[in-house]
Amino acid sequence: MTRTAIGTADTRDAEHSDVTRVAVSTVIFTLRREPGDDCPSLVMPLVRRTRDPHMGLWALPGGWLDISEGLEDAASRTLAETTGLTPSYLEQLYAFGAVDRSPSRVVSIVYWALLRADEVDAQAGGYAAAGTEPENVRWVTVDRLGHLAFDHNEIVDYALWRLRNKVGYSRIAHGLLADTFTLAELREVYEAILGRRLDPANFRRQAENSGSLIPTDDFRTGSHRPARLYRYNQDVELADRGPLDIRPRHESSTS
Repeated sequence: MTRTAIGTADTRDAEHSDVTRVAVSTVIFTLRREPGDDCPSLVMPLVRRTRDPHMGLWALPGGWLDISEGLEDAASRTLAETTGLTPSYLEQLYAFGAVDRSPSRVVSIVYWALLRADEVDAQAGGYAAAGTEPENVRWVTVDRLGHLAFDHNEIVDYALWRLRNKVGYSRIAHGLLADTFTLAELREVYEAILGRRLDPANFRRQAENSGSLIPTDDFRTGSHRPARLYRYNQDVELADRGPLDIRPRHESSTS
């Protein structure tokens, strides 16, 4: 089924209104390794605007906040409707409400999300890996976005800043990895997020002393010498969500 992806909520029905509308958008990050690449790249999905304003430009997935739903529910719904994706990590980023950001008065509550590459392929029928995205959806590396609709370049810049800061004091990078992984694979995630190479010996020492990794008895075999596989310490949260501890409902405690 072809999805009609319109990006941030259509403002056509609010252009001549003095009412402030609330929209929800999501910046979602994952990793993709192109054939011939030594390291994976940080990529994200965009959707093409199918109507004015900014018809034809690429934008973040999003839509209007329904009067009967919460913000996080709206972020999950609009992301699923436009891209078919359900993120493994979702967190509120910021509220963007500059008066001139849209022809009508629109405040966007923006979320940022993480999704493993294998989850992208499983949820979206493998189109991300095969390069056959649905109509009006495409995946781009974060440093090749071009000019986006509205203030979405600014939003992505802020999401990247948040991700790069958070990777330094939490295990948020693990949200982009499989259940088990080598230290080299973990280092590649950090390098993709930070946009620079890291010293392998120093990274190994820091990772092993972090308390968030548990070595398994399994090894990754291939053309190089076997590499031990690690798994997450599930007692350590991906990131500190603050005193409210706002998490997706399926992750919340039921006690």
